[in-house]
Amino acid sequence: PTLKMAAAAAAVTGSCSQVLSLYRTMLRESKKFSSYSYRTFALRRIREAFQENKNETNPEIIQGMIEKAKTTTEIIRRQGSKLAVARVPMTTQSAAGQPKR
Repeated sequence: PTLKMAAAAAAVTGSCSQVLSLYRTMLRESKKFSSYSYRTFALRRIREAFQENKNETNPEIIQGMIEKAKTTTEIIRRQGSKLAVARVPMTTQSAAGQPKR
């Protein structure tokens, strides 16, 4: 094995735990969608994307996919929290500052 191959193997091995952690986080965050259709689409798409790329060995490509997954995870978190906030009932204030019932 050449030094380049050894470095690539080390990079892939080191990123393996990071990839698995991202995969689990993305699945966990996607399960928070209150809408069944959003939730199932996100879960299916995440599983498909990771399955399609499971045999990638180029460390540069892997690192790019990791960065994309981190960005996507943040988007999922924001969207999940927006959907959750949108479902919280708003209370209106009376003239005295007390919530109406």
